[in-house]
Amino acid sequence: MGRGMSDNRFQPARPRRAFEEIISQIRSGIRDGSLRPGDRLPAERALAEQFEVSRNTVREAMRMLEIAGLVELRRGATGGAFVAHADPSRIASSISDQLELGSLSLSELTEARGWIESIVVRVACERADEATLDRLEANIVEAARLTDEEQWEKKALVHIEFHNILAEATGNKIIIATMASLMEVMRTVVLAIGPTRDDMITRSRSRLLERLRARDTDGAVEEMTDHLGRLHTIWLEASYEGARRPR
Repeated sequence: MGRGMSDNRFQPARPRRAFEEIISQIRSGIRDGSLRPGDRLPAERALAEQFEVSRNTVREAMRMLEIAGLVELRRGATGGAFVAHADPSRIASSISDQLELGSLSLSELTEARGWIESIVVRVACERADEATLDRLEANIVEAARLTDEEQWEKKALVHIEFHNILAEATGNKIIIATMASLMEVMRTVVLAIGPTRDDMITRSRSRLLERLRARDTDGAVEEMTDHLGRLHTIWLEASYEGARRPR
């Protein structure tokens, strides 16, 4: 349960449009840590009094903060406005929408992913402990089992989790959150494209793990880069064939 905000922490809203000033002050509170994820903001009436604005202005500011993913608005007796927890799926949804609308291409997604994954693999090669390497190995074994059982969708999710484990090995929260967002986008892409040659993926994962255990940074990065390049070619072919099919 988040903390209640009962004190008068906000200043009257000034010159610029009032709702923008409200947003600015709440953003500042989140940034400096005086407002933490899960904290409940004062009730609408109390906020209107503190900011010296109408309740409609407060309502508009709360809607904008909700759209930005900074505030969660809950209904009911225990509802209200709460400082939101970080949610990587918001970023993923935006990227997925742009892919669907054609504003972003699969090539751009693969290129960006390659840059990010290269950094992740390089750092993971230096920092991954034995427990993390064992988790990666268990992931590969699980993917192979699901392949044998022809459980394609579950297997795709296990493949995606492999990359999240790699990111966790870096110990960097920004990298972990970025990878989580990227993998949420990839989940949508992979499930939309359909099955690929999973023996290729499993073999590549095994080679990558060998290089990680040997602390062969350059070899691990090369394996990941080559693997993503092969996958990109397969996905482009699958997308092209899908576009040619009559609907």
